[in-house]
Order: sequence, then structure tokens, then C-alpha cells
Amino acid sequence: MLYYLFNYLDTFDIPGAGLFNFISFRAGMALIFSLIISVLFGNKLINVLRKMQMGENVRDLGLKGQKEKEGTPTMGGLIIIGAILIPTLLFAKLHNVYVLTMIIATVWLGIIGFLDDYLKVLKKNKDGLAGRFKVVGQIGVGIIVGAMLFFHPDVKVHKEVSAQYELKTGETFVTESHRNAPGETTQWIETRDMTTTIPFVKNNEINYNWFLGEDSRSWGWLIFIPIVIFIVIAVSNGANMTDGLDGLATGTSAIIGIALAVLAYVSAHVQFADYLDVMYIPYAEELVIFISAFVGACIGFLWYNAYPAKVFMGDTGSLAIGGIIAVFAIAIRKELLIPVLCGVFLVENLSVILQVGWFKITKKKFGEGRRIFLMAPLHHHYQKKGMHEAKIVARFWIVGILLAVITIVTLKLR
Repeated sequence: MLYYLFNYLDTFDIPGAGLFNFISFRAGMALIFSLIISVLFGNKLINVLRKMQMGENVRDLGLKGQKEKEGTPTMGGLIIIGAILIPTLLFAKLHNVYVLTMIIATVWLGIIGFLDDYLKVLKKNKDGLAGRFKVVGQIGVGIIVGAMLFFHPDVKVHKEVSAQYELKTGETFVTESHRNAPGETTQWIETRDMTTTIPFVKNNEINYNWFLGEDSRSWGWLIFIPIVIFIVIAVSNGANMTDGLDGLATGTSAIIGIALAVLAYVSAHVQFADYLDVMYIPYAEELVIFISAFVGACIGFLWYNAYPAKVFMGDTGSLAIGGIIAVFAIAIRKELLIPVLCGVFLVENLSVILQVGWFKITKKKFGEGRRIFLMAPLHHHYQKKGMHEAKIVARFWIVGILLAVITIVTLKLR
């Protein structure tokens, strides 16, 4: 909203109003505001949750320090969601399709997580929201997000092409000269097809329409939307699994958010896209503002969520941040990098799948279930081995930083 106000004031040559035309300024302001909101108002919300007796009901899993967490306020994800949405509404262009997509995903998944926490804490339903309803909600947001990104006319990419490129239906040439030396021009092909990036290979672009054949361009959504649904479910559940130790999911998400901010900035900046030889995504620069607010919200929430935690994010936060990461990566055409960037989430998810699967297989074969890990998800395995909670979190963060660096390096590592 402030963008529109200062953009109007800039027409009257009011000093300082033009700053809002710069993405770097608005992204910085979004980061600062999200930090302030989460830190200053977080404590007030924690006190409200405590008065409402919104305390965590901890199952006895035989883990050291577990019972001390009993009664710690949960649903702190409301702090994260508020600290993301308020700066986004203040500093981003609200008519931008990417911003609208991210707001819808954040609110939708936040509501699903809120209902789950509400049933667990206030209604004393230990199972919370039934799994099938969670999945239906995640499928719903996947359909909406997928449809918006596939059908909206502003969702397109520019790819640099050679003079011999054969123009195909639905594509137009875009000539850019301001990026080059005087007298030089570069031709980009503009397409609305959902082209995505394959990491670690030289010719690293693939179009979802390829799976249906070139004559099936208008039916690409049959491939794209199910992929979006799968990614949203996988990453949001991965974040949910990771949220088992103080600060683990929050810190890991902040690291992922910083890497996504870098990828979004270079993809939405025509000169950086040209230099790095990556797809240029028009209008995606507003995503940098959203992800800056996301990073600030996560770091601000760590003020209260770091060991020993004063508040837990609950499913309200974990489902929302997982969905945000998934949708954001899809929007900047980097969804195939998710297994690398979100490697911590992936390993946590896989540890549960392997543990349950192996237990069932061995029980059927030997009459007694056997385990791969001492306990799943993986972070509990290390707790069972006697490692302190803070040390586990720190080491997972280090792994997350390494994976984020590798993800960014893939811009040229091909």
C-alpha cells in the first residue's frame, strides 16, 4: 500500500518518494519491518496464548528434556504469518500475480495449520485435523497456485536465443539493447509456457509441455498442476516433520529463504539473468520483497523459538512456511532444486518413510518389526544417542547453509 502512496507522491517530486521504485529499498524495509513485528509483538502474542492456555501437549517419547516443554505456548506460527503479510502488504505491488499467489498460499496453509492446532490444543483432540482434510486443503492450494501460474498472462519467461532460432506459435521475440555495448542487441524469446530449470546440466531448461508433445501446448496444465500439488504437499509436510526441536525448522527455513531471495533477484534482474545465462522472469522482482519479509519473520521468531523455546510455531507455522518455500521455488522456476535446497526437510521426511516402511516389512517377514533409526524423524535419532538438542539444531543449520550455497552455485555449475 505504501508503494502506491509514495509512487503517487513521486509525481509531485517530493524528496525521498522515489526510493519506493527500488526493489532493494523495499526489500530491505520489508526485512526490517518483519523483524520488528515478530520481535516486538511476538512477546505480546505469546502472553495471550499463555493466558488462553494454548500450551503444547507433549507425548512422552522418552526423550531428555521433553517434559520441560509441556505447556509451552503453541500456534506461534501466527507471529510468522503476521510478520510476513504486513510488510508484504505495505511494500509490495499488490496487483502483481506472484505476490497474490504467495499471499493466497500463506493464508490458505496457515488456516489449515491453525485448524489443526486449534483441535489439538483447545478441543483436546490429540489427532487434530484429520489427515485427509489436510491433504484436501493442500491439494486445493496446489490447484489454485498451479492455475494462477499457468494461465495468468503476466507469468512468462524470456530466454536468450540465437539468430537461427525457429519461432513457434505462442512465442514472441523481445529485443534488448540496454544491457549491451552501444550498437549491440540481444534477442530473447518470450514464452508463457511453464519452462523450468534442471540443475547441474548445461542446456538446463525443460518445458512441461514436452511430456505431452509440442502439439499439446494448451494441455500442459495437466502435467504442471499435479506437480505443483505434489511439491506443496511434500515440502509443507517436510517442514512439519522438521519442527521437532527448538529453532530447527525456523532457522532452516530462514537459510532456505535467503537462498531463494538470491535466486529470485538474479532471475528477475535482466542484467544478472543475461550475465548468468538464466531465464529472465519479468515481474518476479516483487517476490524479493515477499521473501525478505519471510526471512525477517523467521529470524525474528527465532528470538523466542531458539533453545529453550518460549513458543512453538505449531502446524500453523510449519505448514505455512513449507508451502511458502514450495510455491516460491515453483514461481521462480527452481522447483527441481528443492531436493538440494530443502535437503534437511527431505531427509527428515525420508527418515520417517524408511522407518515406517522397514518396520512393516520386517514385521510381516519376521513377525517382529525392526527399526533403521533409534527414532524418527532423524533429529530424534540423535537425541536418543544422547546429543544435546542445541547441538543437533546447530549442525542441521550448518548442513542447511552448505545446501543453500550449493543451490546458489548451480547458477553457474552446469
